[in-house]
Amino acid sequence: MVWWARGVARFACYNERIATGAHREGCGAHGRGVRGARLIVITRAQRFHVQVVGLLKLNGRGALLVGTRRIGAVVAQRLAREGVALAIAYRSSRAEAESLRESVAQSSPKAVVVQGDVSVEADAQRMVGEAADALGGLSFLVNLASDFPRTPYEELDGASWDRAMGTARGSYLLALAASRQMRRNPGPTRGHIVLFSDWAARETPYRGYLPYLTAKAAVDFMTRAFAMELAPHGILVNAVAPGPTMRPPDVAPEAWARLVKRQTPLGRESSSDEIAEVIVTLLKSETITGETVRIDAGRHLAGPGAGE
Repeated sequence: MVWWARGVARFACYNERIATGAHREGCGAHGRGVRGARLIVITRAQRFHVQVVGLLKLNGRGALLVGTRRIGAVVAQRLAREGVALAIAYRSSRAEAESLRESVAQSSPKAVVVQGDVSVEADAQRMVGEAADALGGLSFLVNLASDFPRTPYEELDGASWDRAMGTARGSYLLALAASRQMRRNPGPTRGHIVLFSDWAARETPYRGYLPYLTAKAAVDFMTRAFAMELAPHGILVNAVAPGPTMRPPDVAPEAWARLVKRQTPLGRESSSDEIAEVIVTLLKSETITGETVRIDAGRHLAGPGAGE
């Protein structure tokens, strides 16, 4: 049942219809109220016009995609199939970025490459500006840039800390620049930002990766903090947190299979296709923000340091 609220309100939606009618204060479901499934608040206006908002259409919207190797390449292909215009970022591997651009060009309405180091503030700002100019606007930032440096305790030093925290700095600088660009978009939903965390970033660390996991914990908290900061501007911020995904080239297939089976309750690696699908779902949403979605084959259920 839907209740009218006395005082300031914005919209009321019911039965998936567009509603028009006089504003009535103090009337509830047991009086002259409206039976329905959804309630969004009502304006002070004496008459109101309401339309139920569905999922965002991604077709034709512009996205800056950072971190396009491995998982990022799968995400790029999936976004292209949705008709997203893509700016593919790279730091030094222009040939790889151009190859990916060519592979998505048949599906994406427009695909370009932009160069820069996301940990450098001027570069992050320039990359966002170039992407918006080339694509005719920027609705999405998907930052999957990350490395996975193993640093045993005996090798920890200031340099290993600085290298790892550079990833968190890049996420911060990109989100800041992109959100300021997105604030120019029409509302109510002006943009989406998706960052890259780790299944263990909250409460389940494992040995040998202290700087890396600390940086990912920063990204995880940053996701929620940015979500709060940007909610009044209609910009949604979320993160994905994979488990073991896509065997690294320096790990033997047999060792990878043993590790995945031992560490994940489902006994299989995280799916890059599922990661891409979750990102598409987040970009279509108008109400999901401040979430970190773990796509880890249940790895977080196995407990801290399991299998190490």
